[in-house]
Amino acid sequence: MSTWILLRGLTREARHWGVLPALLGAATDADHVLLPDLPGNGVHTRLRAPLDVADMVGFVRLVALQSGLPKPYRLLAMSLGGMVAMAWAQRHPQDIERIVLINTSMRPFSRARERLRPQAWPDLLRIAAKWSDPQQVEAVVHRLTCSNRQNIVDDLATWRTIRMSSPVSRANALRQLFAAAQFNAGKTPPSCPTLILSSEDDRLVNPACSAQLAAAWRAPHRRHPWAGHDLPHDDPAWVCETVSRWMIQSNNLSSFTMSQ
Repeated sequence: MSTWILLRGLTREARHWGVLPALLGAATDADHVLLPDLPGNGVHTRLRAPLDVADMVGFVRLVALQSGLPKPYRLLAMSLGGMVAMAWAQRHPQDIERIVLINTSMRPFSRARERLRPQAWPDLLRIAAKWSDPQQVEAVVHRLTCSNRQNIVDDLATWRTIRMSSPVSRANALRQLFAAAQFNAGKTPPSCPTLILSSEDDRLVNPACSAQLAAAWRAPHRRHPWAGHDLPHDDPAWVCETVSRWMIQSNNLSSFTMSQ
């Protein structure tokens, strides 16, 4: 029995995955796809967000254990969620079968100006200034994180509804940002198979961060040619097809190695 656990990024929640969970489950023949929200987001919006990624790990790990789904888990995570996935694999390697990291960044592999691009700072300040205005905030978030604008009207309507039904507090957003900035993965790579995905048109996080991770860990790295930071939104089919191919290749390699 196989279970994917999907972890979203800063201030985002399960509903922001859109169609990706269903596509991923079908593409990889998964039995279950679990979508836990980080504390402070989504169904946990009233909780105080931890200032430490390790505490986020403890939270989502408890959610996974309480679900009753058997280990080991497959993790697919983006941005801040990628840091949580990495810390989970470090602290509890027996829990994790494999990891897919999307547009994430970590110390000590990337510099601060790479982890949060300076050209994104004006938009981030606009978001902070208009935090209580769902329409303006989500319009700026979409412009900053998405390159696929074919369904922008529907996207913004959906995102405004999410924001109004489960508003993330400004304080929790800042706490999550602090936790992400402070997180240090150390130099030891994950012990499980790891795939790195990045977007060439990421206007929030420099895709060099993913390249540096992949090089340090000697992990496969796949680059999307036009997507923005929110790769699961921009091209969910590409994400699922890429993950599926990687899993087949890594399983074939493992079988070949065992036969030697």
